[in-house]
Amino acid sequence: MNTTLQSEVTGTVWKIEVQEGDTVQPDQSLMVLESMKMEIPVCAPAAGVVRQLLVKEGEAVAEGQPVVVLG
Repeated sequence: MNTTLQSEVTGTVWKIEVQEGDTVQPDQSLMVLESMKMEIPVCAPAAGVVRQLLVKEGEAVAEGQPVVVLG
């Protein structure tokens, strides 16, 4: 079963810390978003594998936009 994580804020993808195919642990940071000079991590809710990155570094994101799929 796949889980799609969404951006909690409107901002910019500052840094992607994983690659597709990586195995991740609960609460591991997957990427960092920047909004109003604040860094907001997007963390894995559970252990899994990064199935798809839906954004690239430097890309603008909207609140609620899907950013990564975990499986």
